[in-house]
Amino acid sequence: MSSSKGLAAAFDLGTTTIAASLVDPATGMRLAVTGAMNPQRRWGTDVLARLTAGGDPETLREMQAALAIEMERMTGVLLDQAGGTPADLAQVAIAGNPSMETIALALPVESLAHPPFRPLFSTGKSVTTLDLGWSRDYPCYLLPLPGGFVGGDLLAFLFGLPEAPAAATLFLDVGTNAEIALFDGERYLATSAAAGPAFEGGNLKCGMAALPGAVSGVEIKGDRLLFSTIAGAPPCGICGTGVLDTVAALLEQGVIDPTGRLLPAAEIDSNLGNRVQEVNGMPAFILHRDAKSLVYLDQEDIRALQLAKGAMRGGMEILLGKANLSMDDVSRVVLTGSFGAVLSPDVLKKVGIFNEKMVRITGFIKEGALAGVERVLLATDGREQMEALAQMVRVIPLSGTPLFEKHFLANIDFPKKTKA
Repeated sequence: MSSSKGLAAAFDLGTTTIAASLVDPATGMRLAVTGAMNPQRRWGTDVLARLTAGGDPETLREMQAALAIEMERMTGVLLDQAGGTPADLAQVAIAGNPSMETIALALPVESLAHPPFRPLFSTGKSVTTLDLGWSRDYPCYLLPLPGGFVGGDLLAFLFGLPEAPAAATLFLDVGTNAEIALFDGERYLATSAAAGPAFEGGNLKCGMAALPGAVSGVEIKGDRLLFSTIAGAPPCGICGTGVLDTVAALLEQGVIDPTGRLLPAAEIDSNLGNRVQEVNGMPAFILHRDAKSLVYLDQEDIRALQLAKGAMRGGMEILLGKANLSMDDVSRVVLTGSFGAVLSPDVLKKVGIFNEKMVRITGFIKEGALAGVERVLLATDGREQMEALAQMVRVIPLSGTPLFEKHFLANIDFPKKTKA
């Protein structure tokens, strides 16, 4: 079957989750979509842990094999949904951060694990799925890697935008690595803030990806706590939106103070104090408890979110500084991420990532990177356009720079509550 008639599979290969879809280039239609956990989590929840593990060639091949099996399984699910067979698939395209694309090819990871953190390839890579360890052979395109921890996933997000951006537009792909880009009118300045897995629920005691049963929305009315879970399933953990909602609500109620301290029950003058208990010797706020599950956020989880938001806000300020802009000069903010729920700009302001103006100018694209990979597959000159976009991106490294340390430390605390 010729590629003009065949179907194409798009992958957004995240550190925590993988999103995939099946498109028909002949009609431009999306035929199916699916998602899964990245099976490499057992070698670590963040990029640096994976790179450390991947330093051993045998472990690197095991990580590649685990990923290959899962991506082939997902391809099968997509084809089943669309009523197709493996023979109907003609090509695959993959966007991931530099670590994910490098591990997928089982290439040496040393250059990414140590300063200056350079990927082995910066332009897109045309391979076959056999190079990824798949059992079936399809032409495969891995998106370019502009540098450092800025990868094909951020490029895909920018490429998939429904319209050309205005100057001073800020793009945030919030995941295990928060990738940030600023369009200054001519080019993109981009960086990656090691947000840690807090925004995706990873590494937290009850953290989980945005899968059924994850607490994804939390609000406090009076002293009653109300929450929603993904797919309305019984609560079994908490994902990124749930973590941000909980912390924002507890800050508003004064249960967490601006330094991030979870107040002891004795200092809380509402029934919410009953929810502050010790879990494994650590102060924790209990969201849900029944015979089957205990879902809570503890003091260490709150600290993890502080570090993530400090890194993200610091990264935004550095990019704006490079373009001689301030937070108030931002004309638009576009958010994406594998949350499974829309991130509320208001919540981002309450925890100190956004300022007041940004709340009003923010839009959310649910599957930004996946949409961009689909566009590469659907446009006749998709790869050429993608390579041209990669040339417009200038990567600004953050790690180890005193200026970033300064911005990061200045943004660790939560905002002080303003009296209404």
